[in-house]
Amino acid sequence: MAGKADVINAIADQAGISKKEAAAAFDAFVGYITDTCQRGDRCAIPGLGSFSVTQRKAREGRNPRTKEKITIPASKNVRFKAGKDLRDVMNTPKKAKKR
Repeated sequence: MAGKADVINAIADQAGISKKEAAAAFDAFVGYITDTCQRGDRCAIPGLGSFSVTQRKAREGRNPRTKEKITIPASKNVRFKAGKDLRDVMNTPKKAKKR
């Protein structure tokens, strides 16, 4: 699984910039998506997909340990929907490497 450091290293290598600049760019990108979602707006990233906020209603659940009924409060969640370009790449068979 790729972590934040792996993503920053890849950005720095591919863009030919320092890791410090890549980290700032990554943080700005994540901050933009976060701010957009907090406002309740949809954030579409061409070639990747879109982030949107959904509202979950309050509902009744059960505590699995005691089996007692509990009320799960309403909450907002962020959903990611992969864009067509990303879906196409994921569904295309990868070519085998020649040795």
